[in-house]
Amino acid sequence: MIDLFLYLLIAMSFLCFYRVVFGPTMADRMVAIDIFGILVVGICVILAIRTGRMFLIDIAIAWIILSFIGTITLAKYLTGKKLDE
Repeated sequence: MIDLFLYLLIAMSFLCFYRVVFGPTMADRMVAIDIFGILVVGICVILAIRTGRMFLIDIAIAWIILSFIGTITLAKYLTGKKLDE
């Protein structure tokens, strides 16, 4: 059952990657990158449960923090503001 969830997350990751590459607007690409980050965290958690290697949880936490910072930075860039404001 857990393998099914892993395969579904991987398939959804490819769909998000498609939206990043062929998204019609920059906002669509930004949302796809954010969702891709969430899917990667889910994959890390499922792999940690399946293999018993808990360092993958640390990787997932670091990934979600970097994803959040990247989303904030990209949103600020798209509004036309400088990054130091």
